[in-house]
Amino acid sequence: MKIAVMMVCLLSLFGCKREKELSFLQLNVWQEGTMVPGGYEALADELARVDADFVMLSEVRNYKGTRFCDRIVASLKERGKTYYSFYSYDSGLLSKYPITDSAVIFPENGDHGSIYKLAAEWEGRRVCVYTAHLDFLNCSYYRVRGYDGSSWAKMEPDTDVASLLADNVASQRDDAIRLFIADAEREKAQGSWVFIGGDFNEPSHLDWTEATKDSADHRGVVIPWTVSTLLEEAGFADAYRVMYPDPVKNPGYTYPADSKETDVSRLTWAPEADERERIDVIYYYPQCGLKLLQANVFGPRGSIRNNRRVEERTEDVFIEPLGVWPTDHKGVLVRFGVR
Repeated sequence: MKIAVMMVCLLSLFGCKREKELSFLQLNVWQEGTMVPGGYEALADELARVDADFVMLSEVRNYKGTRFCDRIVASLKERGKTYYSFYSYDSGLLSKYPITDSAVIFPENGDHGSIYKLAAEWEGRRVCVYTAHLDFLNCSYYRVRGYDGSSWAKMEPDTDVASLLADNVASQRDDAIRLFIADAEREKAQGSWVFIGGDFNEPSHLDWTEATKDSADHRGVVIPWTVSTLLEEAGFADAYRVMYPDPVKNPGYTYPADSKETDVSRLTWAPEADERERIDVIYYYPQCGLKLLQANVFGPRGSIRNNRRVEERTEDVFIEPLGVWPTDHKGVLVRFGVR
């Protein structure tokens, strides 16, 4: 009997592959951390602390002729963390693994957003990670709250779904995401694992439901927002909503975040409204051997609502900053188990 038990234990130890992990962080860095006193150093500290395998960044500006991704890689090196990157503008990518390929999927032009891709080899598998910072104009969810989604001027609230969707697709967000889907299809056909994270500047249809129609100034609107619907139709899964399917218990708001070092007036586009949204998202294409383990809001529990600082009293799990929070967004940290 003892020999049989020992054999079972040995088989369990050596006959099965142990689960490994991959982690992904998405964060809008608010003009490279320049909008908050001490923001850049705080950003480097927080990225080093979280220590994600892949990082998707928004609002990369390369100020004063510098290459932001090179700078942040050097700053992380000073903190004992080794990352790889490449030149990009508007959005950026960091990888703990050497980058074998990179591409511009949707080039930045006139501040209408961007999408970049990197490929890295991990455990003999091609992993493709995309970063998106989508068009900030025609943000139709503001129209519901009584603000124009391009000028942010006050207006009568628009609750007509057809009108809202028509305005929404006047942006270039859907154009960008269609190009991503097309490229991702080619990668999937090669057996690559595909992930995309970013500031989508558009809510998810999974958050504007019957259950939430009377919250956060939705004014009774239930709407199939374009980008999230396209991604779902293409088979992509919203990591946060897979982990937390109830948008009432876990709204997961990522914007506007309460950066306590910043005046409230600089943290809101619609001061007389509740503009809280989950616009920072990580999607993945489900694959055999890939198991979602964890999804967290990365940032302060505080948000801005109706021009006031508020503490979220939801079931969301926050990874709160140790000190200065360098941005007006919260990020998303997702961890997968891989066999």
